[in-house]
Amino acid sequence: MSAANSAHSVVEPSLSSKRIAGTIVVLYALITLIPLVWIFLTSIKSPPDSISYPPKIVFTPSLEGYCNLFTTRTRQTPDYIASLPAPVGTCDEVTRKRNMVIAGPSNFVPRFVNSLVIAFGSTFLAVFLGTLAAYGFSRFKVPLADDLLFFILSTRMMPPIAVAIPIYLMYRELGLSDTALGMILLYTAVNVSLAVWLLKGFIDEIPREYEEAAMIDGYTRLQAFRKVVLPQATTGIAATAIFCLIFAWNEYAFAALLTSGEAQTAPPFIPTIIGEGGQDWPAVAAGTTIFLIPILVFTILLRKQLLRGITFGAVRK
Repeated sequence: MSAANSAHSVVEPSLSSKRIAGTIVVLYALITLIPLVWIFLTSIKSPPDSISYPPKIVFTPSLEGYCNLFTTRTRQTPDYIASLPAPVGTCDEVTRKRNMVIAGPSNFVPRFVNSLVIAFGSTFLAVFLGTLAAYGFSRFKVPLADDLLFFILSTRMMPPIAVAIPIYLMYRELGLSDTALGMILLYTAVNVSLAVWLLKGFIDEIPREYEEAAMIDGYTRLQAFRKVVLPQATTGIAATAIFCLIFAWNEYAFAALLTSGEAQTAPPFIPTIIGEGGQDWPAVAAGTTIFLIPILVFTILLRKQLLRGITFGAVRK
């Protein structure tokens, strides 16, 4: 009896172990934040400070990088600059100090909007289709279910370059090159496999008895799915949506190959920001900083569901 009790007893970690674990987690978090902090600091440096060696830790902050990101500029003579009226706004003032004038807006905002439309559109479709497919695999007897699931997962094993040329040729024939619809369909096809595998695990953990009881009370299968299964699978859906969105938001290879103008997203556009004499690093860093905000906000809003989704089913009664 005592042996059985000792076998089922839970050993609590000591106070020193908790402190060591906490210290390791904090150090890891600080290390992972260093690149993000460095990118932000670079975005508020002037172009000379951004390429200075050794790197400047103490510097005078400047919004030139953000101004260069959102505008296009042309160089003018000092006499022409002096003949202009007083500068309007910070960007106009910063630009004139470089003997330049603002010629118009840059292409960053349209590219950023393309990223929002394509990433969130493909994420919605992937999670929607993945939820339906995962429910079917979880609740019904599908012939060759294991083989089908492995085939679905195998689509994630191929590197993008392996299918880049066939997809490019197919999209060119179908007229989907450089279109938001084409990118949404492509990212949806890639993300569906991840969504199916993640959501099937979540739905497997929901007892079938809940649906059976609902159908005994008069619910149809669809009503039981919508009113019983979906509310309990919310945490899993949220976690899956975050993972799908991260892929679609950061994807570079297909975006660089299949888009060049109307449907180009931010990842292939940001590295092409060129200033006088080379890469405009403050503008690149400013674009990267702004590009991080939507995915950061989305993850923070769903952080509780993400934590529950990751740990869902870890403790069984």
